[in-house]
Amino acid sequence: MIESCRNINESVTQMRAERRVGVKQFVVGICLLPSRLRIESCFLFISCSLISSYAIIICNKFVKYGVVNHMRKLNLPFLLSTVVLLAVLFFISYGAPNTVNAETYQPLAYSTIFSLLPPVIAIVLALITKEVYSSLFVGIAIGALLYANGNLELMINTLLFNENGGMITKLADSWNVGILVFLVILGIMVALMNKVGGSAAFGQWASQNIKSRVGAQLATIALGVLIFVDDYFNCLTVGSVMRPVTDRHMVSRAKLAYLIDATAAPICIIAPVSSWAAAVTSSVPKGSDINGFSMFLSTIPYNFYALGTLLMMILITVMNFDFGPMRVHEDNAIKGDLFTTDDRPYGDVNEKNEKPNGAVIDLVMPVAVLIFCCIVGMVYTGGYFTGETFVDAFAGADASKGLVLGSMVTFFFVFAFYMTRNVMTFQEFAECIPAGFRAMVAPIMILTMAWTLSGMTGLLGAKFYVHDLVAGSAGVLKMFLPAIIFIVAVFLAFSTGTSWGTFAILIPVVCNVFSSTDTYEMLIISIAACLSGAVAGDHCSPISDTTIMASAGAQSNHVNHVSTQLPYALTSAGVSFVGYLIAGAIAYMYQSSMALLALPVTLALMFVTMLVIRSRVGQEKV
Repeated sequence: MIESCRNINESVTQMRAERRVGVKQFVVGICLLPSRLRIESCFLFISCSLISSYAIIICNKFVKYGVVNHMRKLNLPFLLSTVVLLAVLFFISYGAPNTVNAETYQPLAYSTIFSLLPPVIAIVLALITKEVYSSLFVGIAIGALLYANGNLELMINTLLFNENGGMITKLADSWNVGILVFLVILGIMVALMNKVGGSAAFGQWASQNIKSRVGAQLATIALGVLIFVDDYFNCLTVGSVMRPVTDRHMVSRAKLAYLIDATAAPICIIAPVSSWAAAVTSSVPKGSDINGFSMFLSTIPYNFYALGTLLMMILITVMNFDFGPMRVHEDNAIKGDLFTTDDRPYGDVNEKNEKPNGAVIDLVMPVAVLIFCCIVGMVYTGGYFTGETFVDAFAGADASKGLVLGSMVTFFFVFAFYMTRNVMTFQEFAECIPAGFRAMVAPIMILTMAWTLSGMTGLLGAKFYVHDLVAGSAGVLKMFLPAIIFIVAVFLAFSTGTSWGTFAILIPVVCNVFSSTDTYEMLIISIAACLSGAVAGDHCSPISDTTIMASAGAQSNHVNHVSTQLPYALTSAGVSFVGYLIAGAIAYMYQSSMALLALPVTLALMFVTMLVIRSRVGQEKV
């Protein structure tokens, strides 16, 4: 009896041991799944991320309409999807390395079409949820997850501390910090001008001289064209100066944001003396024997998107019509609602005149000094005062440093100017400093996450994927190459949110695609297509810094600005695409400057397009 019990005990022990071995093998198999499935594992956790986001959206919709009010506290779809996602990440992290050699490491999605997935997800979520911050963060997290091949620890370290794309690294970059400081100083100056009554005084003066909504919009366009030095400076300055005027004439904030955005990058990209000209010039390969500045000047008449957008703005304003979501915003503005949506991202900032004796000079003088000091600051960083010519100094200028220097000098000037005029006390001046900073918190947050998302895209090798895509298309008929480059530039700038990054990636590719046997005119047209497409994609992208600045300048909801501007940008981009087809065909067949005939044809096509749209939507009733 004792022996049989002992045998039974040994059998049970052996069964338990075999069970433990089986469980261990199962767990090890699950942990090794990423190395076996490789790219399939990437698809798995990306799908889980998308399902999680989708579950949140659906659950919020259900709760909003009262379908599952009894689940409001639990939010079960969100809870279940989060548990599933964390479980998958845990198993993947268990079998994947948590440290990598940054110099030799390449993720599974490197230089593939999936490297563009993070910005696409962020953009789609932003348009669906109407919420920018969480959408950008989801895109950043998915980018870090792709880079880490699913390892949770490496993902967190990449998101925060990666030397080439982490959020902390982006905030530690001197160029980025310079832009943030410039933003804060401009915010403070706007608060000061409002405090002394300069903005209100200018609004009263403008109301006496600008009699209509059309006049207010044309004045905004004119000021945007005049401030061509830098797009950041353009967006915030035009917004702060013209916002009281457009508000008085019932122009929606979304329309103001569009006018600001459409006179920022499109004007800078055709202005020889601007930070954008410097960026384009510096992107030309050094060994290509191409004069960067001369090449930039040659591209101006072929920059169909910039010129077409400027024409479209004027036609829409003069003909008094809008289309797409912008029409809804403008109709509501005429009725008295400048925002349309309930969201007020700037907290319903009160810009009423607190100083009844404010004068126009209290706004005009600071803005004029700011423009002058920023130009001087930029040429100073380019070496103008050490012997460089004005053009070369602008080409070699550091826009971030120059704008910080110019704005800082202007800040001290404004302090002395207001104190001398005795229009405010020192206490009031000091109170405007935190107030101006608070006004810029929203664009600072969006810019920080947009920079990080761009860094994640860079870590995934998106630029090399696009490089191969463009180089591979060179074997096709070269007469279509400008149009192909335009589309690629639009998509790259849209996905990454940076025009300058698009320049840096595509201009060397275009210069290398064309050999010495090709005509110089075809090279110029292709470079212009690259610049034009970069600006078009920048206009369409909600993660573009210029788009964010335009929203900040107009104090408009960012998603409203993106959704209302998108039909306008796509219309201009479509007309520009046809223009590059025509220019490429003429340059290929005739190999001469006859390709310039494509410019009047493109502008005429834009005019006809606007007439057709107006005939369909009709004029606005003022």
